[in-house]
Amino acid sequence: MQKFILAIDQGTTSSRAIVFDGARKIAGVGQKEFIQHFPQDGWVEHDPEEIWDSVVWSVKTALEQAKLSASDIAAIGITNQRETVVIWDRETGKPIHNAIVWQDRRTSAYCAELKQAGHEGTVTERTGLLLDPYFSGTKVKWLLDSVDGARARADKGELAFGTVDSFLIWRLTGGKVHATDATNAARTLLFNIATNQWDDALCTLLDVPKAILPEVKDCADDFGAADAELFGAAIPILGVAGDQHAATIGQACFEPGMLKSTYGTGCFALLNTGADMVPSKNRLLTTIAYRLEGKTTYALEGSIFIAGAAVQWIRDGLKLVKQASETGPLARTADPSQNVYMVPAFVGLGAPWWDAEARGAIFGITRNTGPAEIAKAALEAVSYQTRDLLDAMRKDWQGGAEDTVLRVDGGMVASDWTMQFLADILDAPVDRPTILETTALGAAWLAGMKAGVWPDMAEFAAAWECDQRFEPTMDADTRARKIAGWDDAVRRTLTS
Repeated sequence: MQKFILAIDQGTTSSRAIVFDGARKIAGVGQKEFIQHFPQDGWVEHDPEEIWDSVVWSVKTALEQAKLSASDIAAIGITNQRETVVIWDRETGKPIHNAIVWQDRRTSAYCAELKQAGHEGTVTERTGLLLDPYFSGTKVKWLLDSVDGARARADKGELAFGTVDSFLIWRLTGGKVHATDATNAARTLLFNIATNQWDDALCTLLDVPKAILPEVKDCADDFGAADAELFGAAIPILGVAGDQHAATIGQACFEPGMLKSTYGTGCFALLNTGADMVPSKNRLLTTIAYRLEGKTTYALEGSIFIAGAAVQWIRDGLKLVKQASETGPLARTADPSQNVYMVPAFVGLGAPWWDAEARGAIFGITRNTGPAEIAKAALEAVSYQTRDLLDAMRKDWQGGAEDTVLRVDGGMVASDWTMQFLADILDAPVDRPTILETTALGAAWLAGMKAGVWPDMAEFAAAWECDQRFEPTMDADTRARKIAGWDDAVRRTLTS
């Protein structure tokens, strides 16, 4: 039996496909970036057709690099950018509009109306989420109200809604399967995470017809098969999880109290709380970590909208570097006497502030401030924001988060300088795994385990390997002074 697993990792700025062998080692990779569309201030869109094309190209490239054919692949696992919304025609499979990306803030005013009407308490109780444009539900309503004829067609059952995983499943299976998994459903504002079902009251509140919603399955489940005509042979799709949940799985954070943080376009920290659905009193999110064999494991999550995207801005917007990897070495040359802070609220601030109207700012600039200080401030901002999340988690959950070790992944963690500063500001150990592609690995494990060719949870967790542990070395006074400067910068940025 073949033990190769194909992971499709559909992210915010690129699509990636990775072939893993039976020892969970990478055998082939394909990756392709796609265009970010910014129609108005605070609006972010993707072309779903470009996403689809990038996925197909990446899969074919990964198979070619691995010198394998589709018949060598036991199963596909899919992980995806969460909350991004696609609505398409059930007959043709064509999207009715560009995808509205999770970063998009166009529904801020509508969310504010719902809050003022007193609905946030009910929404949070049922979904674990807040009324914020970040989540899918208000984006769905905007599309149905804004695209000519969309609402009437939705009411007739002619349209289908999905997060990116659902769109890919539909396309891969030739329209045979309209499904999602519990983790992606949990991010829509429409799914009750206690009952694990679409919530009638929430669908009514947001005016979203249930006829357009996908079937919700476990993370390891039968999602149909990729058509043979796509890659040369039919391949079962047996694993699906939103990117942050897949990273939690890939980091083997299976025990309550285990914590991971992923540093990609944004930064997302998840704390496993086991079977306990812990309500947050500190503006964190209560979410589904994963659902396996009908059993739900919950998590507390802190969401930072801008992490690696700040580095991307330094590269593409300011053009201070040619490659993102140059940012760390540049930051090392910064003048240590300058206290420059960047609050990267390019699309508002996420947890624990949730200020949709805040915008980015840089504080402490002097005549001596240059590219190195700006780069350093951008990288440090990620650590300060992570510290805010961990502080809120410790207040919310008394199950051992005080002594937790942070497992990290994502593109930014390759920088030793950034990881050392993170450990220093958190005053906690930071573990970087041997395999940095933990999001793809988590999706692959779901599919491989379901296919019966990869190990069970216990054996998979035992195989997790640490590449390097970063221990805090900063003295308490310096840490306190730096954090106080950050807190002041955030206060000056907040609009509410």
